[in-house]
Amino acid sequence: MQCESQITKNSINLANYTQDRDTERDKRSEVYMGSHSDDSSAASFVKNPTIKFTKLFINGEFVDSVSGKTFETIDPRTEEVTARIAEGDKEDVELAVKAARQAFDHGPWPRLPGYERGRIMMKFANLLEENVEELAALETIDCGKLFSVAKNMDIPGAASLLRYYAGAADKVHGEVLKMSRELHGYTLLEPIGVVGHIIPWNVPTSLFFMKVSPTLAAGCTMVVKPAELTPLSALYLAHLAKLAGIPDGVLNVVTGFGPTAGAAISSHMDIDAVSFTGSTEVGRKVMQAAAASNLKVVSLELGGKSPLIIFDDANVDMAAELAIMGILFNKGEVCVASSRVYVQEGIYDEVVKKLVEKAKAWVVGDPFDPKAQQGPQVDLKQFERILSYIEQGKREGATLLTGGKPIARKGYYIEPTIFADVKEEMLIAQDEIFGPVLALAKFKTIEEAIKRANSTRYGLAAGIVTNDLNVANTVSRSIRAGTIWINCYFALDYDCPFGGYKMSGFGKDFGMDALHKYLQVKSVVTPLYNTPWL
Repeated sequence: MQCESQITKNSINLANYTQDRDTERDKRSEVYMGSHSDDSSAASFVKNPTIKFTKLFINGEFVDSVSGKTFETIDPRTEEVTARIAEGDKEDVELAVKAARQAFDHGPWPRLPGYERGRIMMKFANLLEENVEELAALETIDCGKLFSVAKNMDIPGAASLLRYYAGAADKVHGEVLKMSRELHGYTLLEPIGVVGHIIPWNVPTSLFFMKVSPTLAAGCTMVVKPAELTPLSALYLAHLAKLAGIPDGVLNVVTGFGPTAGAAISSHMDIDAVSFTGSTEVGRKVMQAAAASNLKVVSLELGGKSPLIIFDDANVDMAAELAIMGILFNKGEVCVASSRVYVQEGIYDEVVKKLVEKAKAWVVGDPFDPKAQQGPQVDLKQFERILSYIEQGKREGATLLTGGKPIARKGYYIEPTIFADVKEEMLIAQDEIFGPVLALAKFKTIEEAIKRANSTRYGLAAGIVTNDLNVANTVSRSIRAGTIWINCYFALDYDCPFGGYKMSGFGKDFGMDALHKYLQVKSVVTPLYNTPWL
């Protein structure tokens, strides 16, 4: 979801705002982190889990990489090494694909009745809930996610999603066709084969199951590559899959880096489909590799720069709450974050005032602290990237209303940041920053709002806040995005297809659309002789 930008072409000297980082963080810590800013207080919230799984999971076993190499995973709260993880490469992907191919061509999983696959998936979901505390803690130390959100939303939501597709596993049906001549025809929906899944780092468990659940229901086998920044939960989930009774070779996890393990998956001749969530730049590479190899089926969920349009007749309190949650939830590391907010001129000043108040009151702190609303960014690279965009926004003339600085002495924490007077040509309005940075602008007419909302290369989602049904209908049909939320935001549901327009990719997650990505249609035709009717 994060994408590289032309900002990398600019020579931005981070020293200007990082040289006094410790001093500035100390001054800000009391405001943003309350009594939990010092090391001793923060330590009281630490619930570090024991890291049980650090090796690749291939053919039902945890194994070292062929090369024996490992890489570090870093705790973004402390900037310290959490564990060393096996570094998978092309040779390891080859072994995983062989296991998945054997499991698909000769194993029981594709041949089980859908009900039996569903029953095993239900057990998998139960195991998620039984291990919710440990899984949530792994998410927190791996990507800085709030422990409370992981425990109460992400893990239970993943279990529910798994159950949704478990219920769909025995409802895969073809059609009987009404042919135009003396033929009897019908279609079969068959599993597509071996699937490669490449998963990002912002919501690891949620996205793991967004991809794995429908693939399992369809009867496919798979190789999963989690992001190198967040490998811990995927390996733990592989362990739970084994406990649930998923046969060896059906679910394989290869940890490693995109240019090596990810590229090997995208270009492998024996992988039948690849699903990728990540940057538009890498999405292109996945497509190129798929085309240059075996023309495998590709599904991409890529970047976003989603607009939230607030009209004069909106409830100001509700609009401000949607806007602030839309950008600050999960520290802005969300593909559909409402990073561009357009407010009609009649209520602009009132909305801006409320947004600034909410941002200043937002609690940034240790993600294990139940009072915290925002944890650290995922790693140093993303931390510095966000700060670079903030500096770029200042140079381009946007008005910084609040935030814009790092906080705390340790960890990758950034203040909630709001810019006003943002013009469409500014990089902070065009590029996916993937952080707690909001770009505000004022508009006069519906036509202007639609034009500005569409002035992006992305088309993942958008929000509309209005009490006028005609306005809602007109704008929702005019914005080129895959999901439109009216008087709500982040309203995702298992039954509602999710995916992008334009350079936000193609292919849908959620709903039966996701299941059908991993099925292929076979037509079967036989002649009819002496039939009384067609």
